[in-house]
Amino acid sequence: QVQLVESGGGLVQAGGSLTLSCAASGRTFNLPNMGWFRQAPGKEREFVAAITWSGRTTYYADSVKGRFTISRDNAKNTVYLQMGSLKPEDTAVYYCNTVKGMELRKNGMDYWGKGTLVTVSS
Repeated sequence: QVQLVESGGGLVQAGGSLTLSCAASGRTFNLPNMGWFRQAPGKEREFVAAITWSGRTTYYADSVKGRFTISRDNAKNTVYLQMGSLKPEDTAVYYCNTVKGMELRKNGMDYWGKGTLVTVSS
């Protein structure tokens, strides 16, 4: 089982940037594909971005394509989400998880960390 701790959230003005981190522990971190999801108030959790275990392939939700960049450092057991040109509609709790399925858009584990809150003010 992989344990996940998200960090880096905060309050930012529209147009600003933030970088989130997901620190993972567990023996299998170097194997799985990883992704970010988010859940806005009153809405279901949704896919944001994913990256293969090698880091060579990435996928993005249309709503963040061109603004967000996912990356990983397997030596540090960490996945990152660089967020730019932030909009108020990006306000949500952001979670990381292993991913699976077509374009890696589904969470691989039922376990979720506590997430990190991103608030974008207009």
